[in-house]
Amino acid sequence: MTESSPNPRDYDALLVLSFGGPEKNEEVVPFLENVTRGRGIPRERLVEVGEHYFHFNGKSPLNELNLEIIDHVEKELKSRGIDMPVYFGNRNWHPLAKDTAEQMVEDGIRSALVFATSAWGGYSACRQYNEDIVHVEQHLEEKGLPGIDMLKLRHFFSHPAFIEENAKALTEAIAAVDADKRDNMRILFTAHSVPTAHDEVGGGKDNPHLYSRQVAEASRLVAEAAGIEEYDVVWQSRSGDPRTPWLEPDIVDHTEAIHAEDGVKAVVVCPIGFISDHMEVIWDLDTELVEAATELGVQVSRAYTVGPEDSFAAMIVDLVEEHTAGRTPEILGDVTVQGNTKNGNPCAAGCCDIWSLKKAKSSV
Repeated sequence: MTESSPNPRDYDALLVLSFGGPEKNEEVVPFLENVTRGRGIPRERLVEVGEHYFHFNGKSPLNELNLEIIDHVEKELKSRGIDMPVYFGNRNWHPLAKDTAEQMVEDGIRSALVFATSAWGGYSACRQYNEDIVHVEQHLEEKGLPGIDMLKLRHFFSHPAFIEENAKALTEAIAAVDADKRDNMRILFTAHSVPTAHDEVGGGKDNPHLYSRQVAEASRLVAEAAGIEEYDVVWQSRSGDPRTPWLEPDIVDHTEAIHAEDGVKAVVVCPIGFISDHMEVIWDLDTELVEAATELGVQVSRAYTVGPEDSFAAMIVDLVEEHTAGRTPEILGDVTVQGNTKNGNPCAAGCCDIWSLKKAKSSV
């Protein structure tokens, strides 16, 4: 347990900030152009990358899944007597965060807590969301609109509710393995791979590899809660130049290797890195992994993602109350998290200071 916030205060609203996803085929390439802006990737390559979206008629499930989470959060807020509207904005596709911010200003919102749909630290999992907040502030300023004081909620990879719900999901997935395969099955915790250079961003020299260490710690905590002693941490969904080093091993490559080397008959997959069944889950795990494993005669039993659960919504409101009511942050394990916690702030100097980011960007 940790000390509660010394300066609880009121906030006008909660903004759920996410990655975004297309809704139909004609939106796929424009969406991917937003995702890859500034990287010089040709349009024809984006069409190839969009294959997994086209497989589902161009519709990402992410927006609907986030709206489901928001519905649960609104109910949880109401049950606790908290009068706080919840807004939804994305980085790469509609509803775009900058458009949502304009609506918030029109509604009289001047301060907001921000829940980013990522449990982790590091660049893409955390700092980039802080940059999104900076972009929103700059957009409002350029429009001549009042600003919104925004504060991103902390990393939640080691919150007891997140760990306990993932442990429940893992236990159910283990129970679903066929009896004749249980004598040789492997537990796999998987998260989105990132370039190894990105894994070194965010924590600074004092906390290198912040993202991968947090994933490893969450996996350890979930395994411990589920009574599991042996497991592997693997990665998925890498993209880009194959010459660039990324976190490994890849989940498909690893499944093929442990089948060949150890005769593994089943893999139990806990998508610890994801909170919802969005594209990286339904394509990379439920489609590509299952197809590769089926060819080997290996069963895949995939644990459910925890975002749609009531316990997850309750956790989000717990994070809100750390700031509004001085609630004591609940943290398991020993790996540092960002925010008001027993372990302090693991981030590199200035990494979490959006005003420093804003100043740096405005001087470019």
